[in-house]
Amino acid sequence: MKTIQLFQGILVSLTLPFGALAQTGPFDPERWPTTINPNVPVHYVVTDGGLEPPSFWWDTTLNILSGGDQVTEDLTIGGHTGKKVIGNYLNIADSQFTTWADHDTIDILVQAYGDAALFNADGSPRNFVFLTGTLPELAWPVGGQVPVEAKNKRWNWILFRIPNGIRPSDGTRYVGSIPANAQGAYQNGGVNGGTIRFEGVPGLIVRVVAFGPQGAFGEPEAINQFLPPETCDPEPNTNLAGIDIAAGTADHLEVLDRGDQTVEYQDNVGPAGDKRRAVRPRGLYLNFGITDHHLGRPCNDPRTVKVCVDFYDDPAFAGLNVRFGPEAYATDAQGGVAFYPPEKRHVLQGTGQWIRRSWTVPAVNLFGVNAAPTHTAGPRFVSENGQVFVSRFQIAVLRVGDHPLAGQDPLADCYEDPNVCTDRYGSYAELDLGRDLRDGLDVGTSAGDQNMIAEEAGPPGDRRLAVRPAHDDGSPGFAHQYLNFAITGEKLGPSSQPPAHLAICITYYDDPALAGTAIKPEVYKTEVNGVETFGFTPDSYFVTLEGSGEWKTAYWEIPAVKFTGVNQGPQAAARFTTRNAGDVRAKIAVTRVRYGVIRPCGPLAGVNPLEECKPVTDVTLAIARAGNQVLLSWPATATGFVVQSTPSLNNPQWSVVDAIIEIAGNRQVVTLPIGADTRFFRLAK
Repeated sequence: MKTIQLFQGILVSLTLPFGALAQTGPFDPERWPTTINPNVPVHYVVTDGGLEPPSFWWDTTLNILSGGDQVTEDLTIGGHTGKKVIGNYLNIADSQFTTWADHDTIDILVQAYGDAALFNADGSPRNFVFLTGTLPELAWPVGGQVPVEAKNKRWNWILFRIPNGIRPSDGTRYVGSIPANAQGAYQNGGVNGGTIRFEGVPGLIVRVVAFGPQGAFGEPEAINQFLPPETCDPEPNTNLAGIDIAAGTADHLEVLDRGDQTVEYQDNVGPAGDKRRAVRPRGLYLNFGITDHHLGRPCNDPRTVKVCVDFYDDPAFAGLNVRFGPEAYATDAQGGVAFYPPEKRHVLQGTGQWIRRSWTVPAVNLFGVNAAPTHTAGPRFVSENGQVFVSRFQIAVLRVGDHPLAGQDPLADCYEDPNVCTDRYGSYAELDLGRDLRDGLDVGTSAGDQNMIAEEAGPPGDRRLAVRPAHDDGSPGFAHQYLNFAITGEKLGPSSQPPAHLAICITYYDDPALAGTAIKPEVYKTEVNGVETFGFTPDSYFVTLEGSGEWKTAYWEIPAVKFTGVNQGPQAAARFTTRNAGDVRAKIAVTRVRYGVIRPCGPLAGVNPLEECKPVTDVTLAIARAGNQVLLSWPATATGFVVQSTPSLNNPQWSVVDAIIEIAGNRQVVTLPIGADTRFFRLAK
């Protein structure tokens, strides 16, 4: 950078180093911050090119990974194409990671888009956690927080700073070397093929990531300054708009008929007995415009949008690969557009029936695609290889935060996969190692941090084949504490179906030597606002071994499980974890595993295939007198109980009452004569 100054009539030219004009932000996203030091090693990546670097910087060493549990996708927003985190992790691989072996601190400069993904769910600042090291020795340093001013719908420079700590096993630093005990994909000095991983950043959008030594980019307090957002009316207290063409009614929604999205209407569409008026595109696109800013303005934050459509599966479509569904949607009010995954479109089979189904699209800006200036809009639809008739269209904005409609889904009864309301998909799978039964369920892959050992277990006289976590067997220093089970043959339906309400029942050996250890299903895949992510069960799900020396059952329900699995494919549910008791390793043996899907609709709505395994809680034994008889009763749904009695509660001797159990309405009833002696009664399982 050159400056020219005039001193007493003499023209002087001064050449200053890049960054010599130190200042504070906010800095122009089209240039590197002027606080950078060009004379230290920096490794960086820019997702859409540009931003010419100082000559000393290495521009080819960083790579933003994608795949597995760290998927990213291209997203155009704010005039640039960045990488958006689809899931929880942003993993950065540095092919020259050994550069950092002698640096006790690493600065991480990013250019990120200023939206809700930078903050906690309630909008407050959050700690940005980074994962460093290789399995089994990991560190999770905190790199700082981002001020709330960064939520400005602009590209922002943000600087994080993390310590590069010392690894206990060999005294080397977590970033910069690979220890002798490294496990997994550690080729770039970190986990899963990377070097430094951003933890828990769903939806984060970045354009630039750069690694440097402390001070390479300036100081965080100088970089982390932000321009204000544009002013905007608050989101309205609405969340639903729609149009019913068959009924001739509309609620703040119109079919757009212009440009490349012209349409035609027709009466008497559909099968006999269900003829409707409907609309179809003349070409590829079908678009619906929202009137009067009924669901909000383009300057409002992008929100997850759910659309529900009634469309006709014309018999003429059979074998033609006609595909219908969302195509494109706006990411901002400046012309940014994203595309919905084509593989999620509906493939019509020519059934001759009306189909009602939904799609959920995350981070939609209401600017729309080819809807302005007269309308706002959600996603535009495409109809490939045939023009599909639509009789009804509804759009819901899923509100969050402190909005009065937060957490509500006005289209909850419109399902993404209509087959979940039929008996097309199975609802039960079972693995019983003791009987060598594998009905849609099997022991998963034993590798990495989920090594499993199959061996006999159980009390004398009831030994069974079972599987347990290896813990430290054969791998000193690394606790293999997980069990994972594979769903085979899509027994519970395809992975594309929406998250399922899953019941889980296991049979485990309550080993006296393992009393105090515990087991539970822990991590699983779920879907939040249309984005697949990880879910975790609370610690209250842990079942603790009592050491009875018997085989016992444990039961859980998880309300929203995707069958894409965690470290297990092609399908799995939740991965199980165990908890030690002091120095006692939780090598808990499991001989039987059962899964049951509780369907939300259709002929099997609410049916739990594992009802018999479900523990009955809060069952009260009611006692009433009828003449010279006493009536003992409890709910009819509480099955498997018997009545026991004892003459005294001091050293009680409980015995089963010899009586017939009858059903009277919604109660189970035992009728006994009133005698002269005192008796105490209880229910026993």
